[in-house]
Amino acid sequence: MSAKNVVITGASRGIGLSFAGLYQSRGYHVYAACRNASAELKALGVTVIDGVDVTQESGIAHLVEALDGVEIDLLINNAGILENEKLGSIDKASVRRQFETNALAPLAVTEALMGQFSARAKLALITSRMGSVTDNTSGSRYGYRMSKAALNIAGMSLSHDLKPHGVAVAILHPGLVGTQMIGGFGDITPDQAAERLAQRIEELTLENSGTFWHSNGEVLPW
Repeated sequence: MSAKNVVITGASRGIGLSFAGLYQSRGYHVYAACRNASAELKALGVTVIDGVDVTQESGIAHLVEALDGVEIDLLINNAGILENEKLGSIDKASVRRQFETNALAPLAVTEALMGQFSARAKLALITSRMGSVTDNTSGSRYGYRMSKAALNIAGMSLSHDLKPHGVAVAILHPGLVGTQMIGGFGDITPDQAAERLAQRIEELTLENSGTFWHSNGEVLPW
């Protein structure tokens, strides 16, 4: 049996880099997409597709071209950004950037590649519990919270629209991970997060498609 193919966006560092190393160790053919490849990513020996800015049509077109003829068993939309806004000093440009990267880009990438999904393919959207309305007990972070809530509802719609094609969708919160994006503070490492998220992806089926999971297996409130 030939190796399965996984495509990972935002793979140059953090959880994306850990995903790339993890799935390579599990025998997958890893296609690691990023804007600028890090030395750590290059050292893995996976197929690196750099120059991919998922917020730009040209970046997505480049990704599609690089994946021409590749049957995708797993697509992990991992690329994301976190910026901070507080009431009274909201930067609308920042909010737009986060929407473009965190909500619109995963939808656009999925739509561009859906014709290459294999039978029983899986789609993973790396979101955040900060996109939960019920769980918001502290306010602030407007752009991030709003963009992740938008990603969550896109994931639910995708779970319905892709189900007839045999594609299951997981909406995944990694936990508080010590990555550069959040300044290095976190309860778990990127490698630990990737391991836990991969377990959730392993458990993903058409029956539980559209579930909003914490990486520890807890089902999160909308």
